[in-house]
Amino acid sequence: MTHRIGALVLAAGFSRRFGGNKLAAPMADGRKLIEHTLGNISAAIAEIVIVTREETAERFSPGAIPLLVFDGAEQGMGASLAFGVSQLPTDWDGCLVCLADMPHIGPETYRQLASRLGPKSIVIPRHNGRRGHPVGFGRDFFPELARLDNDRGGQAIIARHQGRVEPIEIDDPAILIDIDTPKELDPKDLDPRP
Repeated sequence: MTHRIGALVLAAGFSRRFGGNKLAAPMADGRKLIEHTLGNISAAIAEIVIVTREETAERFSPGAIPLLVFDGAEQGMGASLAFGVSQLPTDWDGCLVCLADMPHIGPETYRQLASRLGPKSIVIPRHNGRRGHPVGFGRDFFPELARLDNDRGGQAIIARHQGRVEPIEIDDPAILIDIDTPKELDPKDLDPRP
């Protein structure tokens, strides 16, 4: 049976360490960071929803991708995730929770994780023994995700449901690499931090 899996892209951060809106920052090829991220996700996942802040929404246009503006982003990632999950299509069987500042994750990684996700499971990518992103949550966990109100994202839900977690070894070090500083926009300078 094929499950309907979508992607929820969290793009509501404040880029404090970056010193400006990193999602709009140009990468080596001149395209914005967010364009790279969305391009890789959309090459693998048909349905995408983005959660962002008003100031960020004004900086990029995701085309046909639904853009949800969240005015409580200062409450942290958990609050943004809760808001996004509460707005998802009701017939999704699961979603990959993707971080907008991870532009190097390849489409095949998204495809591999989506193919292993079902309504009752949580999938977590691992590379060389380290957990990365995106994490996939089945529909069974949407009510719990929609109640989050902290900055830890879904970590507490993962901890409560260890028996339903499937770690998946991924041959893509980019699952460990987010962009925090302008220097990190250049892929040759990237290395997964320990």
